[in-house]
Amino acid sequence: MPAKTFDTHHDLPARTRGQVIPILNQHLADTTDLFTQVKTAHWNVKGANFIALHELFDKLAEELEEQADTIAERATALGGYATGSLRQAATASRLADLPAGLAGGMAVVRALIARYAQLARTTRAAIDATTRFGDAGTADLFTGLSRELDKSLWFLEAHVAGR
Repeated sequence: MPAKTFDTHHDLPARTRGQVIPILNQHLADTTDLFTQVKTAHWNVKGANFIALHELFDKLAEELEEQADTIAERATALGGYATGSLRQAATASRLADLPAGLAGGMAVVRALIARYAQLARTTRAAIDATTRFGDAGTADLFTGLSRELDKSLWFLEAHVAGR
């Protein structure tokens, strides 16, 4: 169902904007959820690689926070309402929650790998969908996010390579 839009002088047709805004909000929920999971990992990670992972998780969380801001601002630029509260994200996120009590370095890394891979996969699907709807700007936004997620996934996978 197309999203309600506010009056705007944006030249994308209202129908297109109404189709794209829900995709943006879904990704805002997923990205916000992953941000909170990475911060949780940052706070709780333990083990021999503590400092390296603690610092990596903090960097990854900062990147996700920027990505969420970019997604939300695109939704509002299209005349939509960004549904980005933690409660909204928790309700709408497609990601599995980080298991409570998970703290061992490599177990945390593996859990984050699964979540980054899922978000990267759905981001590529969003590129295709927004392209089909005729919104090259949002497709480009998702293309940039896809590259960033792939890079973060690579950083995480490098920690478990050969283990």
